[in-house]
Amino acid sequence: MSTAPLADTVSADRHGHRFLLIGKTTIFSYHLGLYYVPIHAFQLITRFGLPDTLRETYLADLAAHEDQQVYYSLFSEGHWPLSEIVEGTRTSLPVELERVTVDAEGKRKFTPLLDAVDAGCHKDDVVHYRPLDPDAGYPDFVTELVFGRGDEVHLAHALAGAPNWDEVITTVDPRGFQPADLAPAATLTVPSLKDPHAAAPKSPLTPGTRYEGRIGDRPVSFTAGRQGWWNNTSLNKKG
Repeated sequence: MSTAPLADTVSADRHGHRFLLIGKTTIFSYHLGLYYVPIHAFQLITRFGLPDTLRETYLADLAAHEDQQVYYSLFSEGHWPLSEIVEGTRTSLPVELERVTVDAEGKRKFTPLLDAVDAGCHKDDVVHYRPLDPDAGYPDFVTELVFGRGDEVHLAHALAGAPNWDEVITTVDPRGFQPADLAPAATLTVPSLKDPHAAAPKSPLTPGTRYEGRIGDRPVSFTAGRQGWWNNTSLNKKG
């Protein structure tokens, strides 16, 4: 699976939030953050209450494209504050399921798979919420946010300063992880990988490679698996 830089083709006349769908047994939603767009300058991981039709369509389409660079997102129209989810003042949102494909030139295409349906949201389902700060420093090593449920463990790149890259992967054979690591999302470092301190041209985590990590002083290990999101372009775009 390629992790080459991508050029966005999001329609300019569609204003709203996008949430990447991550996982199979338990489906999580990961907000598409943008450093320099205040309404989107947040890293958010949560779970939505998804209608059966949407869940079934997503899982069937994912199964048909498992080995391809294909992502899945929920588009919710309107620039409402994400804090409404975190504070519990919003309990539902209309969402459209999209398949996100990447062409040979690296351009993304968002293809609707279902018309808008209502998804539920609850503040207790938020596992990570943090404003993005482009002036923040960089960590010494690649740093990830851990989330998931049971044996299904995902890693989202912890966004520090800009420019940077945004990525979510699903691990294979995760070892040493504890339920308390998954909610709220614990911070994991990979001491063998220096942080690039830049918008990496490709993922530092190579699919199929085994890595040793640390959550605090505790060792964990995982094999990098399927990539559920990648962005090093619009994430850093000014203006």
